[in-house]
Order: sequence, then C-alpha cells, then structure tokens
Amino acid sequence: MTEPKQHDLLVVGGGINGTGIARDAAGRGLSVLLCEQDDLAAHTSSASTKLIHGGLRYLEGFHFALVRKALQEREVLLASAPHIMRPLRFVMPHDAHLRPQWMIRAGLFLYDNLARRRRLAASARIDLRSHPAGPPLEPRYQSGFIYSDGWTDDARLVALNARDAADHGATVLTRTRCTKVEKAGGLWHASLVSHEAPQARVVVARAVVNATGPWVTRFLGEATSARSGRSVRLVKGSHIVVPRIFSHRFAYIFQNIDRRIVFAIPYEEHFTLIGTTDVEHAGEPGTERIDEQEIQYLCDTVNRYFARKVRATDVVWSYCGVRPLLDDKAGDPSSVTRDYKLELERESPPLLSVFGGKITTYRKLAETAVDQVTGALGMNARAWTESAFLPGGDLPRGSLARFLRLVERRYPWLPEALRNRYSRAYGTRIERVIGKARSTAELGEEVLPGLHANEIDYLQRDEWARTAEDILWRRSKLGLHLPADAARRLDAWLQARARSPS
Repeated sequence: MTEPKQHDLLVVGGGINGTGIARDAAGRGLSVLLCEQDDLAAHTSSASTKLIHGGLRYLEGFHFALVRKALQEREVLLASAPHIMRPLRFVMPHDAHLRPQWMIRAGLFLYDNLARRRRLAASARIDLRSHPAGPPLEPRYQSGFIYSDGWTDDARLVALNARDAADHGATVLTRTRCTKVEKAGGLWHASLVSHEAPQARVVVARAVVNATGPWVTRFLGEATSARSGRSVRLVKGSHIVVPRIFSHRFAYIFQNIDRRIVFAIPYEEHFTLIGTTDVEHAGEPGTERIDEQEIQYLCDTVNRYFARKVRATDVVWSYCGVRPLLDDKAGDPSSVTRDYKLELERESPPLLSVFGGKITTYRKLAETAVDQVTGALGMNARAWTESAFLPGGDLPRGSLARFLRLVERRYPWLPEALRNRYSRAYGTRIERVIGKARSTAELGEEVLPGLHANEIDYLQRDEWARTAEDILWRRSKLGLHLPADAARRLDAWLQARARSPS
C-alpha cells in the first residue's frame, strides 16, 4: 500500500482567505495542498460588492483600527493587480435629514488621513449642479462629497491567488471535500473526497488551516476533534444588476433612512451594480437566494436619489452570498464587525481556523496566518506578498492604459472588444491565452460570441474552470452579455469535447 504524500500545510477552503493563505505559504517554501468542495470562489468570495475599500461607514462605529488596516491594504492590493483592480471615485449626495455635513466632513478627513495615500485622490465637497455625477440625480440634491476607494473583480482575484499558489508549487484541488482530519503520529491525516471519484483518499499534513468561511464552525465540529469558543454570524448580502443608469465613470454611495448605505457602481460597461443588503441567514450556507423584499429594498433606496426610477422588472441579474462575520453579539446585522480573528490550536499538530474577514484585508490575514503556522512548525520563512504582483499584474509602470496600447501594437488583428477584455482579465498573461494565434480564426472555435476555444483551454488548464458557470460567471462575466441559453450551449460543448478522443 502506497504511503500518503506528506505536505507541510493543508488548506481547506478555496475562497479568498484560503487561496491567499495557500499563495503566501507556497511562496515561503512550504509544501501546500489546497482543497475546495466546489469551484474556486463559488460562494461568498464571488458575491461581494467588488470593492477594495476601508469601509467609510465603519468609522461611525469607531472601528478605527479596522479601517486603518483596510486602507493600508487598499494601496497594496491596487499595486498588485492593476489589470483586475482600479481606483474608483464615489459620490455621496448630501441628505441633510440623515447625517449633518460636519459629520461627513470629519469622517472623510479621517478616511483620507488614517493611512498614507499614494494612488488615490483626496476627498472633497462638490456642487452637483455642475459635477458630471449630478444630472442622473433628483434635482433636490445640489451638493455632495466625493472620495476615493477601489474596485476589483472578486472571483478573478481568488483565481489569481490560486494560480500564484500553484506557480509556487502548491497543489490545488477543486471539487474536493475534506470530510475528516485526524491526529496520528504528530501529523494530520485528512480524508479527501472528489466529485469525480467518491472513494476517499488520505493525505498527510504537518498543519491544517480551516478557511471554510461560512462553514468554519461546522468544519471544526464535524471534521475535527477541536472545539472553539468563537463563532461566525451568517449575514446575507444581496445585489442586483440593471441596465446602465448613468454613463459617467463615478460610483455613488447612498444613505438610506435606516442609516445603512447602498452603492450604485458602473459595471461591465452596459450595467449598474446596486448593493448590498444585510439580512440574517439561518439556513444552510450555499442555499441563500435573494428575495423580493431585498430587491425592493435596493430599488427603493436608489430611487430616493436617481431621477430615473429603478423597478424590480429592470433587474437582469442578481446574486447573493452569506458573509461569515465574526460574531461580536451586535444586535443589528449591519453593525457586526468586519474584522477577523485567527484561532490557532498550538498542540501538535497545529490547526488554525479563520473567523470573519473581508476581501480588502485578505492579504494581511493570509500573511498573519502563515506567520502563526510557520511559527508553530518551527520554520523560519519570511513574508513576501506585500510587494509582489499577482499573476498578470506586472503591467508596464503599473498602467493599464499603457498596457492596452502595447497589446494593440502586438495584436493589431485582435478585435478591440476582445483585446480590451483579455487585457483586463489576464494582464500580462494574455499571451498564454492567445498562444501562437495570428488571427481571430486561429483563436479556435468561437463557441459563443466572443468566447473562443483558446480561452476555454486556458481557463481549464490554468484556472481550474470546469463548467459553463465557472467560465461565464466566475472567471468572467460573459453571462451578462450572452443569450439566455449560453450556459446550456457551453456545457454541451464542454461535455462533447470531454467525450471526444484526444
């Protein structure tokens, strides 16, 4: 009988925290295995508002340390992947009934100065009667404020972390569930069950990280003998996408009468993304769905501000996910902390569990987690990700505009829309997608409008995509731009190719 392969670290969970930890650990020289029960970013990590932000509203709750940490990380992340991240200016129309101007000015002053800004413009007061963001609003909003944050493609951010982990030697197994981890001989023996092969196999690791997000407490209880005094609170966040409400490049942050905020963000060129809600979720993670009340809540909130009203029938796509927030016993779901806690069971072999967190602070969380794991293993391995690019992020001078010009010169035959999409999705890895092609025809069969076989091959080979949903909704958002039967057609094509002899 073959002895199971031994790894330094088993990471359970293929969301942003799990892939970030796997990347950091692999880059420090650890032998890493990551397993994810579904696709990468299949749940919470693809259901965010897609912002890299400090959390302006958290200042009201005096969460200064959390906001400062997030603002510091905002700068680091924007530098690491300028193809899938960009600065974004947010306009806040002033509604005197909700928050006075002095309070907003004070909050923005803190937001500008809690951490050093190198890439983002400072906040300012604006006159909406002359500003480009003014015309789409109700005429009664004549003044407001503007400040800076960042936007990212959240699901691609997860895929790039997994790709970088693999490039540093990690093994990434998607659609593979860890059903049990047991101590034996000073090591963890983990049972893994793949969707394709239901017979469990055993792997051995010196340490385990439980980065299962909404399942963190359940994993401890069902798969391990460990127990924790901490828990997460599952809060559902829902978003809607509607045809483009405004054509300028700014986003909006709207205050609601319940003192929550809702964003309206330019999305995928032809759409507006609106979100999010905060609703307690008592069911099984992964079963959450947006409901009619949430859709109406989002429509009602933006309709207090936009001159052109949004109706539920305008919604072309919606998504939701449960955020596993660290349970701090706050009464209101929107008041629950967005900070995280790492709990390390130091008794050999070490087990580290991740409670809470947010996309903006994932890299710092990963760095701290690996520091703790390597310390427990007696390994001396220095952190490295703060100044590192994510795959495809090493653009010339960090400029997407400059890179787009280089791509145009190198691939003049590539249609503009395809050229721009490839550049924004893959950055300097675009050559791996295009391969040796010298014409559009050489990109392979156009399986769906704008989706060629070369790109599908790349996503399956390098980014663990398997299904139409993986490709059309997580590795890209092509699903928004294609006919309603696109997923069915793509799945049929993928299955036919899988059956055909190589």
